[in-house]
Amino acid sequence: MRSSKKRGLVPLLEEAHFWLNGYINKQNCRIWSEANPQVYVKIPLHPEKLTVWCALWAGGIIDPYFFKNDEGHNVTVNGDRYRAMITNFFIPELNNYDVQELWFQQDGATCHTARATIDLLKDTFGDRLISHFGLVNWPPRSCDLTPLDYFL
Repeated sequence: MRSSKKRGLVPLLEEAHFWLNGYINKQNCRIWSEANPQVYVKIPLHPEKLTVWCALWAGGIIDPYFFKNDEGHNVTVNGDRYRAMITNFFIPELNNYDVQELWFQQDGATCHTARATIDLLKDTFGDRLISHFGLVNWPPRSCDLTPLDYFL
């Protein structure tokens, strides 16, 4: 039986990158074949990509968030952008649901574990933070965060 201290909803949060030139990130992609096609694809050194964030919880999926700047151009995630997304998008989205005792879980990406980010999350979720530097330290390469990699 699970401890009553850990009851509540635990959203799974993750970002995924989509390259806009056809490149496929094979980190979580496995292709099985009986033959080796010996295909080579020439790609630019820094292809344009789109970073998408999403949250998964017992109540469903919170709409994806696309990291873009004020001009609408795709940008990479840093601590400031991640905190802005949490403050301006994720927390207001949670207010649309009847959520009580929500546990917040994230991986150990640098923008997630920056001191200012952890302070924001501790202020918001208190001791219900599963993260590196959170009250509950989430193990690296945790398989519980991969559903979003596959979903996105």
